[in-house]
This record gives sequence, C-alpha cells and structure tokens, in this order.
Amino acid sequence: MTPRTTAPTSTAQHSWPVARVLRDRNAGLYLSGVVVSGFGTSALWLAAGVWVKDLTGSDGLAALCMLAMWAPASAGPALGTLADRVRRKPLLIATNLLVAGLLLTLFAVDSPGTVWLLFAVLFLYGAAGVVHDAAESALVAAAVDPRLLGDFNGLRMTATEGMKLVAPLAGAGVYAAYGGASVALLDAATFVLATGLYAALRVREAPPERPAANWRRRTAEGARYLWGHPRLRPLVLAGGATMLCAGVNGATAYAVVDALGHSPAYAGALYAVQGAGSVLVGLLAGPALRRLGGRRFAAAGIALLAVAVAVRAVPDDAVALASSAAIGAGLPAVLIAALTAVQHETPGQLLGRVTATANSLVFTPNVIGLAAGAALVELTDLRLLLPAVAAALMATAAPLARHPARTDRPASGSPSDTAPD
Repeated sequence: MTPRTTAPTSTAQHSWPVARVLRDRNAGLYLSGVVVSGFGTSALWLAAGVWVKDLTGSDGLAALCMLAMWAPASAGPALGTLADRVRRKPLLIATNLLVAGLLLTLFAVDSPGTVWLLFAVLFLYGAAGVVHDAAESALVAAAVDPRLLGDFNGLRMTATEGMKLVAPLAGAGVYAAYGGASVALLDAATFVLATGLYAALRVREAPPERPAANWRRRTAEGARYLWGHPRLRPLVLAGGATMLCAGVNGATAYAVVDALGHSPAYAGALYAVQGAGSVLVGLLAGPALRRLGGRRFAAAGIALLAVAVAVRAVPDDAVALASSAAIGAGLPAVLIAALTAVQHETPGQLLGRVTATANSLVFTPNVIGLAAGAALVELTDLRLLLPAVAAALMATAAPLARHPARTDRPASGSPSDTAPD
C-alpha cells in the first residue's frame, strides 16, 4: 500500500484532536464505520446472552456466548496472515458482508435445539472480527496520515466505548419488543452500512506480494518480528499483563456491588461510569502520546488503573464510582499505545500478521483473568484480592516508566510525532 502524503498544516497539528482527525476524510469515514458497526456489535453482545438464557434457562450456556466470540482471538496470528495476502479494503468489505449474511441465519434460532446455531455464528463472528481488526489496522496505517494515528486510535476507543454506553440498552429494548432475531437483523444492517463507509475510502493499495513461504512460516514471521522488536515487545507484554489483571478485577464486579449493599443491577451504574472514563481518555490520548511518548503514557495509565483497583476494596459508593471512572480512564492507555506503536513500527507487508498477533497476546489473557478471578473471588477477601491485583499492575507499569526509549519523545514536527516507544 502507498501511504498518503498529505500532511496536516502546522495549525491543524495544534488544534483539538477531534477536529484534526475529522478534517481527514479517510479518518472520518473510518470512525463513522466504527460507530455504526460498534453499535450493532454491542447490542448483540448483550442480547445473545439473554436470548440463550430465555431459550435454555441456563446461566452457564448464556455465559458461553462471550467465550464463543472471544475464542477465535487465540488464533489471531494465523487469521491475521489473511490480511497480508490480499488487498485490505476489499477484505474489509467482504468480511462485513459475510458477517451480515451470517447474522441473518439467526432467524432460525427459536428453540433450545437450535441454540447451537447461535454459538456457531458467534464463533464465526469472532473469527471474522480478528481478520477485520488486522485488515483495518493495516489499512488505517496507510490511509490515515501518520501524525493522526495516535489521535485516531484514541478516538476509536472513544467511539467504541461510547457505543457500549448506549447500544446494550437499545439492544435490550429491541430484544424485549421483537426478539433476538430482530437484534441480529439490526446488527446485520449496521455491517452493511459500515461496508458503504469503507467502500468510500480513498486509498491506493499495491498488489500484495506473492507469498514465498507456506502459511505456517508466514504466520511465524509476524510473531518473530513482534518479539524481536525492542519497542513493541515491552508494550504488548505490558498490555497482556494489564488485561490479565483487568480480567481478575472484572470478575469481582458483583462482589464489589454486594459489599456496597446494593442489588446486582447496580453493576450497570459502575460499568456506565467506567465507560465514561474510557470515552474521556480516548479524547486525550493523541496529545498525551505526543507529550509523554507511548511507554510513559502506558505506564501512567496502568498506574492509575492500579490505584483505582486498590481503592475499589473500600465499601463506599462515592469511592466505588470514582474508582470505576479511573479504571475506565487507565485501562485503555496501554491498548492505544501498543496499537499505535504497531502501526508506526511495522512494515506494511507484515502489519496484518503483527497486529493480529499483538491482539492475541493482549486480549487472550483477559479471558484467563476472568476465569481466574471467578475462582479467586469465591476464595479470597476483596480487601486482599484487589490490593494484590493492584500490586501486580504497579509491577507491570514500573519497567515502562523506568526505562523510556531514547526516541520516546520525537522532535516536534517530525513524521513520527505520535509514534510511541
């Protein structure tokens, strides 16, 4: 792919990041696609579990919906190879249309005996999402000006988290009124609309190189590049460790609510406040990356997350709400820093594989953390468990803060102004 050569003016470089990104046509189209498809995904995320619960009466089967969607992330390195073998824009369009078609098959789910189809679609939905994210990251790196990548990734986080604040409620309303198949139809419509937005992107892609090695070797190339890169490896490993701890913390949500003396529904208020914190940090991520560099921005976010997790053990409503907002603000920092670094530091022909491998290393530990946390919360007092998780997070942040790379703060005006190290 040939990157865009149009650079923002000096005035644009110092303007509010939302305006900077939205002035870029491709970035604006991408963000619109994220908002649209994110709305549908978040709506389905809630409705799928409720649908399975209503059909089977099983809490365990309902919980498996999330596992079905997350499981393909473990195959990220292999799935990401596809994003390096074909042109990324047509791949994004084809993936969106494929998912839209799959969702329409859910009209056949109407009894406990057909729940298997829902799980199969959710699994394929997750696999398509892995390919989609890899192709999207690679195409963004070519279609969006490099100086905007930090701002773009922050605003992408804001858009995604913003949809999580409103879409589940909308999905629940549609489900209650019209049933699960109608939520699937809504999600399918958002994918079709996002396809139109991706089709409008203006980007020239060079034909992909003919692979000289087999699939397994090409998959390993991405992992080797990521592991051998002195700036990417620390950020990705810190991201994985952070998400592991975040999973443990997430599993304590209902125990925290119980300690506050509220009904389980109060967890919704805590999640909403957490989402608001993530929306805010997404708006500030671009300037923070330019000022601090990727390592220190990630370290600051992880440290904030650690403090928030520790004080969450205090059984007080105001503290619980404040800590939830801080968790939402701290957690995305390392994710934004790692993704932006991958886009800046990886050659275009490897970017799909490296992105998918990084996503697997970062997000798979979250599933492990959720499982471990579910067991630990039954065996350990919150006053011990949460400070222990906070200590692990501080240990994760310390190396990033102590050893910033020499190029962590590039000179103002350089092409890598937002490149984190």
